[in-house]
Order: sequence, then structure tokens, then C-alpha cells
Amino acid sequence: MARTFTAQMSVRRSRWRLYVALLNTFEPWPEHCFGRALPVPTFTERADALSVLGFESAPGAEWSWIEDTETPDDPASAVVLIAALTVRSRTGASR
Repeated sequence: MARTFTAQMSVRRSRWRLYVALLNTFEPWPEHCFGRALPVPTFTERADALSVLGFESAPGAEWSWIEDTETPDDPASAVVLIAALTVRSRTGASR
């Protein structure tokens, strides 16, 4: 069975970025910056970015979106959206 990882996408410095969390390793986390805040990257753009990073969506996985805040415990803080998807190494990619 292929190892799975969590890909996340969020806005940082007014730009959407997608990264794959490689927990329990010293490897740098693969990352792709979309270079913009709007519009939100499309499903196809996200899949293409994952492919360039050597990953693909795990079978049956769907993007989920959660809401966080820039300043914890401050209800007036700006909202931060974070998307997550279970991914696996692309067939033929080393990981």
C-alpha cells in the first residue's frame, strides 16, 4: 500500500501556496506558490501543481476546507482558509 500524506493549501503573503506535509522526516516539504490571492486556484491548477511536486490525489480523496484565524482566541481576527487533501506519491515518483 502506498504511503499517504496531507497536502494543504493556504494564503500566505497574499499568495496561495500548496505544500505537502512530510511528517517524521527531515526532507523539506514540497511547495508550489500560485503567485496570486485571487482567484482561488482551480481544481485543475491544484492537480497540476501536485503532479509537478510528484504527488496525486489518493483514491476517493476530496478537498476539504476549514476556517482558522490569523490571531488565535481573537473573534475579531481575520479569517484564514485552509484546504486539505490526502495525497500519495505519483506512480513512478520516488518517495
